[in-house]
Amino acid sequence: MKKEYFQQKMINFKKGLIPVIIQDAKTDKILMLGYMNQEAYQKSVHEKKVTFYSRSKKRLWTKGEVSRNYLFIKDLLIDCDGDTLLIKAVPTGPICHKGTDTCWKEVNKKNFLFYLEDLISSRINQQKKNSYIYQLSKKGINKISQKLGEEAVELVIESKDNNRNLFLNESADLLFHYLILLHEKGFSIQDVINILENRHIDNQNSD
Repeated sequence: MKKEYFQQKMINFKKGLIPVIIQDAKTDKILMLGYMNQEAYQKSVHEKKVTFYSRSKKRLWTKGEVSRNYLFIKDLLIDCDGDTLLIKAVPTGPICHKGTDTCWKEVNKKNFLFYLEDLISSRINQQKKNSYIYQLSKKGINKISQKLGEEAVELVIESKDNNRNLFLNESADLLFHYLILLHEKGFSIQDVINILENRHIDNQNSD
């Protein structure tokens, strides 16, 4: 992150603390606001994880140091006056202490898939023993793939009937388990979206 070290010369730390806006690198949703001093900035750049200066604790505070819901930095932008930062980051779980994906309001349903994906990651990383997601993850990739196959078969069966609720519920089950499989394979739904977008662009260019 050489660019961020270079940018440090442009940041005005004369007042000690500067506000830092955190934006989801995948969805562009504004997640939270924190504050950094020069030391917090340097630690964030070095570890590629967001570290704030906590005004209440009077010390550096890495987001996720307790919950494991880290913010991995993808890009860092400085405003025109050099006294406010915008960090685009990838969260590994819910952002707010209330369990939501942003500190301002409840989950935005337009981006619920991303929230659900983060929740799956959080359940697995935190090793919640009473979590269905974690228990399935512990059984390994073969069991997850088998479960996804079972859900796919059930969806095909329901598609042949006219029960709307059963069809939609089986669709939800299939998508849910697909997200778990993606996580176990080290991918995200954004990776799949990127492929679909590239295909769309290629098809438009060939028309």
